[in-house]
Amino acid sequence: MNNIGKHYLETVEHNFEGLKSLGEKSIAQVNESQINFAENEDSNSVAIIVKHLHGNMKSRWENFLFVDGESVGRDRDSEFEGLINTKEELLSIWNEGWEFVFSAIRGLNEDDLNKTITIRNQPLSVMQAIQRQLSHYSYHIGQIVYLSKQLSSSWDSLSVPKGKSKEFNKRMMNENT
Repeated sequence: MNNIGKHYLETVEHNFEGLKSLGEKSIAQVNESQINFAENEDSNSVAIIVKHLHGNMKSRWENFLFVDGESVGRDRDSEFEGLINTKEELLSIWNEGWEFVFSAIRGLNEDDLNKTITIRNQPLSVMQAIQRQLSHYSYHIGQIVYLSKQLSSSWDSLSVPKGKSKEFNKRMMNENT
């Protein structure tokens, strides 16, 4: 694999790992009774977002290079219905979805980056398809972070806490010298 292709795939995997971690750190800060909370009937709960991500991940990544990314057996509408009863069940669905992602990404090589796949019969380069999913997952994980932050009674910041930028920058500068 050339350096650019290898670097791209390593960067993508790193970015997906970061999103997964961000979601997990957010989910950890809500209790089991909060995972199905939705503000209104048009809003999604953390559980619904996880169900949707799982369905999307399975559909897009299970046979990434070989079949249309909108798999025939997917029932997307059902991803937005019902409840998840426990955080254990929620995390099981979450982890299974991410396994589809990482298995597919780790199975790619430089030659695969030049291939064309389809999603809903739309041709996309492998790189376009990966970027599409990276953006999609960022959007939904941002929703999980927002919801979790609203629901948590004692939010532990996932980035630089308010009013702590100078301390953070100083620490980062010291670590990188």
